[in-house]
Amino acid sequence: MRVLFVDDEPNILDSIRRQLRKSFDIVTATSGAEALALLKDTGPVALVVSDMRMPGMNGAELLTRIRDQYPDTVRMILSGQADLDSTISAINDGHIFRFLTKPCNEDALRAAVRAGLDQHELITTRKELLEKTLQGLVEMLTDILGITNPVARRRTGRVRQYSAAIASALKFTMPWDLRLATLLSQLGCITLPVALLDKLYAGTPLDDEELRLYRRHPEVAATLIRRIPQLGPVAAMVARQQQVTDFTTLPAEIDQWPAESTASVILAVATALDDLMATGEQPADALKRLEQSMPGLPKAIVEAVRAVHMHSAYMDICWVGLDELRPGMVLDEDIVADNGDTLMFRGEEITGPLLTQLRETTVVPSAGEPVSVSQKLRVLMPA
Repeated sequence: MRVLFVDDEPNILDSIRRQLRKSFDIVTATSGAEALALLKDTGPVALVVSDMRMPGMNGAELLTRIRDQYPDTVRMILSGQADLDSTISAINDGHIFRFLTKPCNEDALRAAVRAGLDQHELITTRKELLEKTLQGLVEMLTDILGITNPVARRRTGRVRQYSAAIASALKFTMPWDLRLATLLSQLGCITLPVALLDKLYAGTPLDDEELRLYRRHPEVAATLIRRIPQLGPVAAMVARQQQVTDFTTLPAEIDQWPAESTASVILAVATALDDLMATGEQPADALKRLEQSMPGLPKAIVEAVRAVHMHSAYMDICWVGLDELRPGMVLDEDIVADNGDTLMFRGEEITGPLLTQLRETTVVPSAGEPVSVSQKLRVLMPA
């Protein structure tokens, strides 16, 4: 686990390296801007130890931004100045794990770093356990959604794919709450008639009552999600998926946005994109209308959508028999029963429960009939 020390005095950083390099993986930066650039290029570290008084960006400001962008990183202050107000600000706004004063002897510094790394391990272990538990619960809910409303299930798969592709193009690591929000984004559609969604995706205008029902499905989903402890951030993202974002309230550079803002915008863009593409819009027209519907949409996101579309040429397509279908595969064409009923649709991801349901259905094609699937789906929009 890496430890980042930030101090504007190179001789102090050199001393820290000599003291700790045999015990810890140490990286250093001489300013807040350099520290943020390092984290952006190489990824988060387990622990950041920052000086307080530095030119340009002080320790309190730096650790607050790190908290927003890398919430699992443990944060500490090592400073020789005794500015009480700045210290209180750092502790309150940056959620500081410990505050150390200069000069700090080697043994005390080593013990503090070890405690910080132990705290990081505790945080990540608990988070992993929680995420696995919630992931299983969410997958169960999406399976239920798929059984009761196949149209909503198909849309969930597309929104998830769009979100993942946009995040990848932005080099934004999808946090667990965004992953869960994409899976639960259409949960409120469980209350909608399938005919309404069919009408929507066919491009047929909805009447006033149908439009009212459709527009409230994000809040219906959010109300259900809020009943699950720890899913408040997920509920908030789902509720905002059709709301217009005021981009003037956010920094000009996306990499300076709080992670939850980036995640919410990605989900909103993916949802809007699916609305456009599902009704037959051509990619170029869909992108133009997307920009019109979201005034101020950052150029980086527009370019991410455009760039991801270009990856469609790299789909890895293979042909398998029905008996060779496996969870994780994504259908590239419909599975149609002998009587003409569509059992599963193009774009759906195969899950364990869906595969079991499919194989237990008696009116399916023979096991030897091939079904086109994509092993690695990299498409945001169809070509």
